[in-house]
Amino acid sequence: MQRLPRPRRRPARDRRHRVQAHAASLAKFYKANPKLKGEVAKAPGYAIFTTYGLSFLIGGQGGKGIAHDAKTKKDVFMDMAQASAGFQAGIAESETLIIFASPKALGEFIDKGWDFGGGGAVQAGAAGKSAGAAEGVIPEAQYYTLTKNGLQAGVAVAGTKFWKDKELN
Repeated sequence: MQRLPRPRRRPARDRRHRVQAHAASLAKFYKANPKLKGEVAKAPGYAIFTTYGLSFLIGGQGGKGIAHDAKTKKDVFMDMAQASAGFQAGIAESETLIIFASPKALGEFIDKGWDFGGGGAVQAGAAGKSAGAAEGVIPEAQYYTLTKNGLQAGVAVAGTKFWKDKELN
Protein backbone atom coordinates (compact mmCIF):
# COMPACT_ATOMS: atom_id res chain seq x y z
CA MET A 1 0.00 0.00 0.00
CA GLN A 2 1.46 3.32 -1.05
CA ARG A 3 1.48 6.20 1.45
CA LEU A 4 0.22 9.53 0.24
CA PRO A 5 2.59 12.45 0.76
CA ARG A 6 1.75 14.63 3.71
CA PRO A 7 0.53 18.08 2.64
CA ARG A 8 3.22 20.72 3.08
CA ARG A 9 2.34 23.54 5.44
CA ARG A 10 3.07 27.06 4.38
CA PRO A 11 3.32 29.08 7.60
CA ALA A 12 3.13 32.57 6.04
CA ARG A 13 0.03 31.65 4.02
CA ASP A 14 -1.54 29.83 6.97
CA ARG A 15 -0.98 32.85 9.27
CA ARG A 16 -2.51 35.20 6.69
CA HIS A 17 -5.57 32.97 6.25
CA ARG A 18 -6.04 32.64 9.98
CA VAL A 19 -5.84 36.42 10.50
CA GLN A 20 -8.45 36.94 7.74
CA ALA A 21 -10.74 34.32 9.29
CA HIS A 22 -10.26 35.97 12.70
CA ALA A 23 -11.44 39.35 11.39
CA ALA A 24 -14.43 37.80 9.60
CA SER A 25 -15.42 35.82 12.72
CA LEU A 26 -15.31 38.89 14.96
CA ALA A 27 -17.53 40.78 12.49
CA LYS A 28 -20.08 37.93 12.61
CA PHE A 29 -20.13 37.93 16.42
CA TYR A 30 -20.58 41.72 16.49
CA LYS A 31 -23.46 41.47 14.01
CA ALA A 32 -25.13 38.68 16.00
CA ASN A 33 -24.67 40.50 19.34
CA PRO A 34 -23.52 44.16 19.08
CA LYS A 35 -22.76 44.28 22.85
CA LEU A 36 -19.82 41.95 22.28
CA LYS A 37 -17.85 44.70 20.52
CA GLY A 38 -17.76 46.72 23.77
CA GLU A 39 -16.90 43.64 25.84
CA VAL A 40 -13.99 42.76 23.55
CA ALA A 41 -12.76 46.38 23.56
CA LYS A 42 -12.68 46.45 27.39
CA ALA A 43 -11.13 43.00 27.82
CA PRO A 44 -7.42 42.35 28.37
CA GLY A 45 -7.63 39.81 25.58
CA TYR A 46 -9.73 37.30 23.70
CA ALA A 47 -9.43 34.14 21.62
CA ILE A 48 -11.44 33.21 18.55
CA PHE A 49 -11.65 29.78 16.87
CA THR A 50 -13.39 28.25 13.87
CA THR A 51 -14.28 24.61 14.48
CA TYR A 52 -15.66 21.69 12.51
CA GLY A 53 -17.20 18.59 14.02
CA LEU A 54 -19.12 15.39 13.47
CA SER A 55 -20.92 13.32 16.07
CA PHE A 56 -23.03 10.18 16.30
CA LEU A 57 -22.81 8.78 19.82
CA ILE A 58 -19.05 9.50 19.70
CA GLY A 59 -18.02 12.93 18.49
CA GLY A 60 -15.00 14.89 17.56
CA GLN A 61 -14.33 18.50 16.73
CA GLY A 62 -11.22 20.40 15.79
CA GLY A 63 -10.37 23.98 15.06
CA LYS A 64 -7.85 26.71 14.60
CA GLY A 65 -7.76 30.20 16.00
CA ILE A 66 -5.95 33.16 17.45
CA ALA A 67 -5.53 34.43 21.01
CA HIS A 68 -5.10 38.23 21.06
CA ASP A 69 -3.46 40.23 23.86
CA ALA A 70 -5.04 43.71 23.84
CA LYS A 71 -2.17 45.33 25.76
CA THR A 72 0.71 44.10 23.58
CA LYS A 73 -1.42 43.75 20.40
CA LYS A 74 0.23 40.35 19.93
CA ASP A 75 -1.57 37.43 18.29
CA VAL A 76 -0.78 33.83 19.23
CA PHE A 77 -1.87 31.14 16.76
CA MET A 78 -3.61 28.25 18.51
CA ASP A 79 -5.36 24.94 17.85
CA MET A 80 -8.15 23.14 19.66
CA ALA A 81 -9.63 19.66 19.76
CA GLN A 82 -12.68 18.20 21.43
CA ALA A 83 -13.82 14.63 21.98
CA SER A 84 -17.21 13.62 23.33
CA ALA A 85 -19.32 10.56 24.07
CA GLY A 86 -23.00 10.25 24.86
CA PHE A 87 -26.39 10.57 23.21
CA GLN A 88 -25.63 13.01 20.40
CA ALA A 89 -25.90 13.38 16.64
CA GLY A 90 -24.96 16.08 14.20
CA ILE A 91 -22.56 17.87 11.90
CA ALA A 92 -21.57 21.41 12.70
CA GLU A 93 -19.29 24.25 11.79
CA SER A 94 -19.08 26.89 14.47
CA GLU A 95 -17.05 29.78 15.78
CA THR A 96 -16.04 30.29 19.37
CA LEU A 97 -15.16 33.57 21.05
CA ILE A 98 -13.56 33.57 24.50
CA ILE A 99 -13.37 36.98 26.23
CA PHE A 100 -10.92 36.99 29.14
CA ALA A 101 -11.63 38.93 32.34
CA SER A 102 -8.01 39.17 33.45
CA PRO A 103 -4.52 39.25 31.94
CA LYS A 104 -3.68 36.24 34.14
CA ALA A 105 -6.47 34.13 32.59
CA LEU A 106 -5.35 35.11 29.09
CA GLY A 107 -1.71 34.28 29.90
CA GLU A 108 -2.59 30.89 31.37
CA PHE A 109 -4.76 30.09 28.36
CA ILE A 110 -1.91 30.92 25.96
CA ASP A 111 0.88 29.29 27.98
CA LYS A 112 -0.87 26.21 29.34
CA GLY A 113 -3.93 25.76 27.15
CA TRP A 114 -7.04 24.50 28.85
CA ASP A 115 -8.76 21.21 29.31
CA PHE A 116 -12.38 21.18 30.36
CA GLY A 117 -15.51 19.08 30.22
CA GLY A 118 -19.08 19.89 29.33
CA GLY A 119 -22.65 18.77 29.67
CA GLY A 120 -25.67 18.75 27.38
CA ALA A 121 -26.38 21.19 24.60
CA VAL A 122 -28.77 21.88 21.80
CA GLN A 123 -27.25 24.05 19.13
CA ALA A 124 -28.85 25.05 15.86
CA GLY A 125 -28.18 27.76 13.38
CA ALA A 126 -27.76 28.73 9.78
CA ALA A 127 -25.76 31.50 8.17
CA GLY A 128 -24.46 32.78 11.50
CA LYS A 129 -27.91 33.36 13.01
CA SER A 130 -27.33 31.73 16.39
CA ALA A 131 -25.07 32.99 19.17
CA GLY A 132 -25.07 31.94 22.79
CA ALA A 133 -22.92 32.18 25.89
CA ALA A 134 -21.81 29.39 28.16
CA GLU A 135 -21.18 30.50 31.74
CA GLY A 136 -18.71 28.81 34.04
CA VAL A 137 -16.99 26.73 31.36
CA ILE A 138 -13.70 28.63 31.54
CA PRO A 139 -12.65 30.45 34.73
CA GLU A 140 -12.35 34.25 34.39
CA ALA A 141 -13.75 34.23 30.86
CA GLN A 142 -16.97 34.37 28.88
CA TYR A 143 -17.33 31.70 26.21
CA TYR A 144 -19.57 32.33 23.16
CA THR A 145 -20.45 30.03 20.27
CA LEU A 146 -21.82 31.11 16.91
CA THR A 147 -23.10 28.35 14.64
CA LYS A 148 -22.58 28.69 10.92
CA ASN A 149 -24.74 25.79 9.88
CA GLY A 150 -25.90 22.46 11.06
CA LEU A 151 -27.68 21.09 14.03
CA GLN A 152 -26.27 19.42 17.09
CA ALA A 153 -28.40 17.97 19.80
CA GLY A 154 -27.82 15.66 22.68
CA VAL A 155 -26.31 15.06 26.08
CA ALA A 156 -22.63 14.24 26.16
CA VAL A 157 -19.51 14.39 28.24
CA ALA A 158 -16.84 16.33 26.38
CA GLY A 159 -13.23 17.25 26.88
CA THR A 160 -11.65 20.21 25.10
CA LYS A 161 -7.97 21.07 24.78
CA PHE A 162 -6.39 24.30 23.48
CA TRP A 163 -2.67 24.65 22.63
CA LYS A 164 -0.20 26.86 20.74
CA ASP A 165 0.38 26.05 17.09
CA LYS A 166 4.15 25.42 17.16
CA GLU A 167 4.56 25.84 13.40
CA LEU A 168 2.87 29.24 13.17
CA ASN A 169 4.28 30.98 16.28
